[in-house]
Amino acid sequence: MTRPVYAALLTAAALALGGCATAVPPVEVTRFHNAVPGWAPGTRYAIATAPLDSPGAGLSSIEWNSYRAAVDQQLQRLGLVAAGSNERAPLLVRIAFDRSEQLAEGRRSPVSVGVGGATGSYGSGVGVGFGINLGGGPKRMADLQLSVRIDDAATGQAVWEGRALTSVPVKAPANQTSLAAAKLAEALFKDFPGESGRTISVP
Repeated sequence: MTRPVYAALLTAAALALGGCATAVPPVEVTRFHNAVPGWAPGTRYAIATAPLDSPGAGLSSIEWNSYRAAVDQQLQRLGLVAAGSNERAPLLVRIAFDRSEQLAEGRRSPVSVGVGGATGSYGSGVGVGFGINLGGGPKRMADLQLSVRIDDAATGQAVWEGRALTSVPVKAPANQTSLAAAKLAEALFKDFPGESGRTISVP
């Protein structure tokens, strides 16, 4: 990928990040690490040129490069610095993304009535619900997932890894690659490194 194209992707990620606070539904985030990374500001990193889940793949796709640009921006927000093409970096960052479509859970007829009990943190009791679906049927949803792993380049051992996923309507603006990538990356690195092994919801 040429430098002008990649720079354009970074700019798109920055613009998307600025306007994605309410455009994408909450993101489910899980992180893992053995110890809190203590990288000094200015530590160099390199991003692997092939997706994490297919290291033997050929050239990366334009969509994958959008996720790469979004992750790149978040790493730089942490104070890390991208290594040059001929520069050795102590950190190797691997990225993967996945996108699949399905019908929204719980297919409903245009008019539905429900009766049931509610328990849990939102209260308890029995209620009656009445709903009208004007959409003519269940929406198609896109399940989006971003996975990132940061390795010690010298040993190949994972230092930190995380996963962020969300579901958005296929026809919604939030399904645009640049917007989805920016939101997932922002959520994944929020309060870095995060509590190991805990799954949180990031608005």
